[in-house]
Amino acid sequence: MLLSKPVVAIVGRPNVGKSTLFNKLIGERLSIVDDVPGVTRDRIYGECEWSGRKFSIVDTGGIEPASNDIILSQMRSQAQLAIDAADVIVLVTDIRTGVVATDSDIAAMLLKSGRPVVLCVNKCDTVGSPPPEFYEFYNLGLGDPIPVSSVHGHGTGDLLDLIVKNLPAEEDDEHEGELIKVAIIGKPNVGKSSLVNKIAGEERCIVSDIAGTTRDAIDTTIENQYGCFTFIDTAGLRRKSKVEDSIEKYSVIRAQMAIERADVCVIMIDASVGFTEQDSKVAGLAHEAGKGCVIAVNKWDVIEKDDRTMIEYRKKLEQDFSFMSYAPMIFISAKTGQRLDRLFDLIKHVANANSMRIATGMLNDVLAQAVARVQPPTDKGRRLKIYYMTQATVKPPTFVCFVNSAQLFHFSYQRYLENRIRETFGLEGTPIRFIIRERGDK
Repeated sequence: MLLSKPVVAIVGRPNVGKSTLFNKLIGERLSIVDDVPGVTRDRIYGECEWSGRKFSIVDTGGIEPASNDIILSQMRSQAQLAIDAADVIVLVTDIRTGVVATDSDIAAMLLKSGRPVVLCVNKCDTVGSPPPEFYEFYNLGLGDPIPVSSVHGHGTGDLLDLIVKNLPAEEDDEHEGELIKVAIIGKPNVGKSSLVNKIAGEERCIVSDIAGTTRDAIDTTIENQYGCFTFIDTAGLRRKSKVEDSIEKYSVIRAQMAIERADVCVIMIDASVGFTEQDSKVAGLAHEAGKGCVIAVNKWDVIEKDDRTMIEYRKKLEQDFSFMSYAPMIFISAKTGQRLDRLFDLIKHVANANSMRIATGMLNDVLAQAVARVQPPTDKGRRLKIYYMTQATVKPPTFVCFVNSAQLFHFSYQRYLENRIRETFGLEGTPIRFIIRERGDK
């Protein structure tokens, strides 16, 4: 993983307000907050700046040292990974419950880590001197506790001062090269988290056969021989009628926000299940947002194959995804790592196409050749005239066509021009937008 700034990990038992504090420190609602314990499961990264120092903050799931539950034990592992990678650790406790046995167990674990630990006593919501029960937190042996209200923001300045004081000296280690943001989207249980873990080379996200394991949109930044990428693991998107609890509703919103901030969307499909209507809806979200798209057919290692299997599967998917025929397909296995090197190449190619800018002169040369080959449509003796075309924006490439009549510009002729532009400039994997302007329009 590539984390260029010092890293601060927020840890503690469930429901002490770690995610609320995390959101308050980074200044945005990135981590899902709910009164139900155990909402946060994976590590969630955000950026903070205080007193001229920038650093990364990691929100972790609640630690329950004695639990044997599958999800809780993996949450504990995720928190341990965050502790191992951190430069400073913030232990969050709850003034309302006082010091409990779990707090003491976690404090002992942190003391063994050898890293600076800042003790935060949360939910001190009243202004003024802290209540008498505040002083029992000295028993944890972690130095002076800081009274904080993560809801109101009281005490967060003192907390940040102590964090910055314990940060290591600044280093100029900013990564070079352009960062490509990649959202991994799809239905539940298609292998999105497994893919991120395989790419990162570590257990970055909790993986389970239980649908809905991933809740937040989790960023993982890596740098390799292919370039610099941020992979955003998202919650599985189910039909609205299936989404019942409020936490999953938040998860769906986070997934949609991840699509908005991504450069490329990898749409994952389960090869053992095949195409479903929900796959079409998920792909439609990326298409409507104008993002570069790659269709990744996962679990290809479990399919019984002959020399025709991939060809036939591809033909079937081309029919199913006819509305986004521009998207390249790749058959992968997140479990074995099959064709992941090819996936990186496709992501870079699609990101370049999505941000490509074409000179007006070259664009109009292609337009003149296309019009000469296939005459524009006519209606009642009046023929469409395309005066010229220019590119307005990128991400996605958007072209403005100046014509004599917008009504005469039939969608079939628009599709023909789109195909000519794609063939000439290699715009694979990105949607193309057309804006039609009649001469005289403002």
